[in-house]
Amino acid sequence: MTTPEKSMENIVAQAAPYEQWQKTEGIPVLRGHSVDDLKTAEVGPWARKGGKGAFVNLDGTEMSADGYICEIPPGGSQNPERHMFEEIIFILEGRGAATVWNKDGRKQTFEWGRGSLFTPPLNTWHQIFNGQGDKPARYVAITNAPLMINLFHNVDFMFNCDYDFRDRYSGADGFFSGKGKNYAERIWESNFISNVYDFKLQEWKQRGPGANVMFEMADNTTAAHVSEFPMASYKKAHRHASTAHLIILSGQGYSLLWPDDGEWERVDWHTGSMFNNGHDRWFHQHFNTGREPARYLALHWQSRKYGTLSFSCSRRPLGWISVKEGGAQIEYEDEDPRIMELFKKELGKVGLKPQMPGAKS
Repeated sequence: MTTPEKSMENIVAQAAPYEQWQKTEGIPVLRGHSVDDLKTAEVGPWARKGGKGAFVNLDGTEMSADGYICEIPPGGSQNPERHMFEEIIFILEGRGAATVWNKDGRKQTFEWGRGSLFTPPLNTWHQIFNGQGDKPARYVAITNAPLMINLFHNVDFMFNCDYDFRDRYSGADGFFSGKGKNYAERIWESNFISNVYDFKLQEWKQRGPGANVMFEMADNTTAAHVSEFPMASYKKAHRHASTAHLIILSGQGYSLLWPDDGEWERVDWHTGSMFNNGHDRWFHQHFNTGREPARYLALHWQSRKYGTLSFSCSRRPLGWISVKEGGAQIEYEDEDPRIMELFKKELGKVGLKPQMPGAKS
C-alpha cells in the first residue's frame, strides 16, 4: 500500500463545491436570518450576469437553497444563460421583458412588472431585459443551486449541459401567458403570475386568521405560496424544513424563531424585508403589529406536485396538526403565555389591541 498524500481530515475540511463556485462570482454575500430591505441591499458588479448582484445565504438554508438579488442597469439586459438548477424570480421593482428558448432556437418573450413571479424552466436559455431607460430594475430569486452544485460538483455541467427537458418546456405558445388551473386546497398552477401583490387569496383558518394560495410553476420541485393575515393578529407557531424564504409584501411586524426548548430569536420586518424560519425544524411564528393586513410571499423547496422532499408544512395534514397529536403546529391554547404578553406590549406602542378570536387575550 502506498503512503497517502493527504489526510481525510484535510479533504473533508475543504470548502463545499457550491462555496468554491460562489467565491468565483465575486459579488457580496448577505448572511444571517434576514435582509432588512431587498430594494436597498448592497450589490456589486456581476460579470457573469451582466449587471449587479449579491448572494443571500440565510442561516440554516445555505446548503439546500440560496437566494440572490440582481439589478439590471437602465435600458440594459442580462447575459443569456442556462443552468441545471431551478430558480423562482420575483420582481422587486421595474418593468421589462424576458425571453426563453431551448437549443432549437425558437424564442418566447413575455413582459413583467413589479410584483411579477416566474421561473425559467430547468436548463432553458433565458435572458431578462430592463424596459426602463431611466432607472435600474431589481429582482430577487431563490434557487436550489447549493444542492445541485454540491451533488454534481462540476460547474461546467451546471452551466453548459445542452439537454432540453422538453417535458418541462416544449416551447409551446402561451407558456408564460399567466393562464392557469385552480385546484382544491388553495393551489394555483401557472407559469407566470403577473402581480402577487394583488393576487386573490382563499380563506384558510388552520394556521390562524387569514388567507393563502399556493403556486405550482413550470413542473418545478421548488414552489411558492402567498399568505395574508389581519392587522393586530398573528399566526400559529409551526415548524418544517428550513428552505422557505419569506418576502414581506405589505405590513410590519416581527417573527420569533426557536429550536425545541431553546430561546427565541426575533426578526423584525417591514415591506421589502426577507427572512427565513431559522434552522431546520425550528418553530417560527409571525406577528402583524401594523394597521393593515400583512402579506408575504414564501419561496421554498417542496412543490405539492412533486412532494418527494421533507417540507412537512405542506405535507398534509402534519403541517397544521397539533404537536400533541404528532403534528408540527402549536395551537393558541398551548403556546407559551409570554407570546401574547409580548404581542400586547408591541401593539401598545402603536395604540392597538390584539384582534385574535380563539387565542388567549
